[in-house]
Amino acid sequence: MNIKMAGANGYLGKNVANKLKSHGHKVSGINRELLYGPKEDLQKDLTGADVVCFLSGAPILQRWTKKNKKVIYDSRVLTVRNMAAAIQGMPPKNRPQKVVSASAVGIYKSGKLHDELSTDFDESFVGKVVKDWEAAWNGLPKNVKLSIFRIGLVLGKEAETIKKMLVPFKLGLGGKVASGKQPFPFVHITDVARAFSWSVENKNEGIYNLAAPDTVTNKEFTKALAAELNRPAVFTVPEFALNMIFGEAAFLLTESPAVIPKNLKKTGFSFFYPSIEMAINEILS
Repeated sequence: MNIKMAGANGYLGKNVANKLKSHGHKVSGINRELLYGPKEDLQKDLTGADVVCFLSGAPILQRWTKKNKKVIYDSRVLTVRNMAAAIQGMPPKNRPQKVVSASAVGIYKSGKLHDELSTDFDESFVGKVVKDWEAAWNGLPKNVKLSIFRIGLVLGKEAETIKKMLVPFKLGLGGKVASGKQPFPFVHITDVARAFSWSVENKNEGIYNLAAPDTVTNKEFTKALAAELNRPAVFTVPEFALNMIFGEAAFLLTESPAVIPKNLKKTGFSFFYPSIEMAINEILS
């Protein structure tokens, strides 16, 4: 199939694209400028595509200044609205037949357990961004299939989260964040790529939580990482320090929802790395 991808140069995009190419699909990126420009230019770029994968979005873990909030919001919501409108305005014979989009588990209220039927959504800036992000796809034509993956924290050898953590942990300076009791919904990058590939190649549609079935806390993740490195993890990153660095965005590190991939499991999809120990073992191997 011919697949167009928004966010093809990002960490997720590169891994998903490589997986799709290994299955014989043709994958090409969508220039970021097209997502903000005239819909006619975007329509021209999309013509001939069978599937669109959307993995674009500015980093959300940064200080939420007024300017940064607009960048975070527009890079998801405005671009999706423009994409949906462009596809809607294309002749039916030229339209992609399916869209597979990233979303985030940040849509859910923190501290609670959620499957895809949950409507107990987060009411902060993050929740608003993710809700509007998903709702922006409502502009798609009804006959274009849509799959949305609400993705947890992505772990992998080249993931920024892992690279930033490894140095202090290897020095024996690692530790939990704040209380450590907050849920830690994670997914290995290999399973992200496999899930997108599976969705591209099948007729499924709907909402899917893309997080490993092993529900762990930040403290349990810390313990597993330290054990694999054979290092102690007795320190605590205090909440006030995170507030000084990230301001309001520190919420992303100190609070989180617990998430189970109910819909994916119902389809028969199996995770290669269902537990935090298996994920960390692969990353550090």
